[in-house]
Amino acid sequence: MDLDRDFIGYGAHPPHARWPGNARIAINFVMNYEEGSEPSIGDGEAATETWFTESHGLNSGVRGRDLAAEGLFEYGSRVGFWRLMRLFRERGLPLTVYGCALALERNPQAAEAIRHSGFDVCSHGWRWIKHYDLSEEEEREHIRRAIESLERTTGERPYGWYCRYSPSINTRRLLVEEGGFLYDSDYYGDELPFWKVVQGQPHLVIPYSLTTNDGQFAGSVGTANQWFEFMRDSFDMLYSEGATQPKMMSVGLHMRLIGHPARAAGLQRFLDHVMKHEDVWVTRRIDIANHWIKEHPFVR
Repeated sequence: MDLDRDFIGYGAHPPHARWPGNARIAINFVMNYEEGSEPSIGDGEAATETWFTESHGLNSGVRGRDLAAEGLFEYGSRVGFWRLMRLFRERGLPLTVYGCALALERNPQAAEAIRHSGFDVCSHGWRWIKHYDLSEEEEREHIRRAIESLERTTGERPYGWYCRYSPSINTRRLLVEEGGFLYDSDYYGDELPFWKVVQGQPHLVIPYSLTTNDGQFAGSVGTANQWFEFMRDSFDMLYSEGATQPKMMSVGLHMRLIGHPARAAGLQRFLDHVMKHEDVWVTRRIDIANHWIKEHPFVR
C-alpha cells in the first residue's frame, strides 16, 4: 500500500532558503480566526464546540447549547481579535490570518479591518470542522464556498489553505483540482517549504506548527512567561542555526486563547524579543510562498 509518506525530507543538507536581506530566519505569525464557524447546535451539529477554551472537558453533561462555551468563543471575536490587531499594528509587523469563511461573514467589522490591514488571508475552511469527516463532494463544496465567501468579505480570494488540525486524504488533490491556490499548510513535519507532485502538477507545501503555538495554553503551559520562554528558546535556536542553515518559524495564535490579557503579555514580550534582532524576516505566509516559488522553483 502506497502511504505517500516521506521520512527523509531534505535530510542533512537542506537548501539555503536565501531569505530576503540574507535573513537568518523567516518568522510568520498566524492569527486563527475561527469564532463563529465552530461546531454548534445552531449550525446543525449535535453539541457545542469547547476546544481551546477554558470549558474544554468541563461541561460534557450539558444538554443542548453550552452557553459558557459559546461565550468563551465570542470573547475571541469581540475582544481578543482587536487586542492582537493592536499589538501587531503598534509594531508595524505583518500577520497572516487563517480565516474561517463563515466566521468572517459573521463579523463584518473584523473582516473590514483585515481588508484594510495589509495582512494576508489563508483559508481555514468554510467552517472550523473536521474535514476528514466530510465526504469528497462535501469537501469540494466547502472549498468552493470558502473561496467565494473570503473574496467577498476580505476583497481577495485566498491563495493558501489550512484545515482544522488534519486534512482528509482528498484535501490536497481537491485544492489542486479547484485551482488558484499557491500552497497549503496542512503539514507539520518540516521547517522549510517543499514541493510535491499532485495529480501530475507541482504543488507547494509550507509547513505549519502545533508546537510553536498558543494551543499550549490548553494544557502544557499555564503562564505568559512560560509560553514566552518556550517561544524565545525556539526562536533563539533557529536564529543561531540560521547563520548557515536559515529556516522558517510559524507562530500560531488564537484570539480566544492568547487574546486574554495575561496571555497576551507573553506575546508582547516575544514580539519585542524578535524585534531586537537583526537579520530577521517577519513576513506574511503569501510572501514566503512567492519567495520560494521564485528562488526555489519546482524541478521535476
